[in-house]
Amino acid sequence: MLTPRGNLLRTLRHECPDWVPVVGHVDPYNQPHRRGMDPALAEALREVRWADESTVVFSRYLGLDIMDLFGAPLRAEQRRVTVRSETQHNVCVTTWDTAAGELRQVTRFSPGTGLWYTQEHMVKGKADLAALAEVFADQEFELDPEGVAALRRRRELIGEDGIITMSFPGTPLGQMVRVHSGVEALAYLWADARAELHDLFAVMADNHEQQFRLAATLPEAEALVSMDDTSTTTQSPEMFEEYCLAYTDRLADLCHAAGKFYFHHSCGLIRDLLPLYRQTRMDAVHAFSFPPLGDVSIAEGRAVLGPGIAILAGVAQLFEDMSDRSKVRASLENMFAEAGEDNAAFWVIADPEKDMEETAWVAEECRRLSGSDN
Repeated sequence: MLTPRGNLLRTLRHECPDWVPVVGHVDPYNQPHRRGMDPALAEALREVRWADESTVVFSRYLGLDIMDLFGAPLRAEQRRVTVRSETQHNVCVTTWDTAAGELRQVTRFSPGTGLWYTQEHMVKGKADLAALAEVFADQEFELDPEGVAALRRRRELIGEDGIITMSFPGTPLGQMVRVHSGVEALAYLWADARAELHDLFAVMADNHEQQFRLAATLPEAEALVSMDDTSTTTQSPEMFEEYCLAYTDRLADLCHAAGKFYFHHSCGLIRDLLPLYRQTRMDAVHAFSFPPLGDVSIAEGRAVLGPGIAILAGVAQLFEDMSDRSKVRASLENMFAEAGEDNAAFWVIADPEKDMEETAWVAEECRRLSGSDN
């Protein structure tokens, strides 16, 4: 009998799976409302942390397959660059002292959400690019024994119920948007410091490859995920074409040589990026977003991406008004019809505005439509 793990691997290899995989997902941003939740489940999800066992618990409770996301078990060391952090009153100021100058970043902790937010990016202008390059060039990585042991325990916990995917930084361009500079500063750098950006991104790419090569030696993870969150609201297709195509293929080839899949995490407004994705050797668009969260339907995405790139999409219906269940059911039926029976998988991603009755209903409808009960 084909296991959920085997079925997911068939999907990614384009080998006609027995059912359309439907998996669960929980993280600190996306977790169900506790109203009406089984007390045992509420206790298990009492404190959700990144890459903990919550997704496994949530998926099994709902009878879903598992596609767990685990942080790469790597340890980074700065050899010459000095890093200092000081936290006071929920504000953390971090500075990097490099041979090319000092960088400063300010983050703020929100007790209400339990999350940190960037208040001041480390890159403010052109003069900071050489210093950031120095930070990346100075780093060395090694496998973290405790993290590797945790990864192996997670593999044993999941067994044949699913697969493990491993998260990494996104493209250098995507990381500038999300972490290092923000959109506004990047727009000026794109116009005024194009050559310097290329120089920085070459150093970042080497740094990322070092991380991927180490992690690719670990057999427990079936796919490596570049967590890019690309969107045409933050970077143009022209920017992606110039900076990201060769980078994407470089990492995809590395993953394939190690017998792993390469996923490009891209939950956003990506309609105009899809023709560029098709030019790459990525295996899947990870967290594909269709309306109303995204701007391209699954049918349109499949037509543009072609048969070689899988679509791993979140079930957007759970984030919409669910007062008319017949309307939601029809939308789910259309979603599965557009996906077809091959080359797609769906996430039931928990929404804090929806309680477990609503979440479980959507999960059950997805299971019915997936053919997993046949």
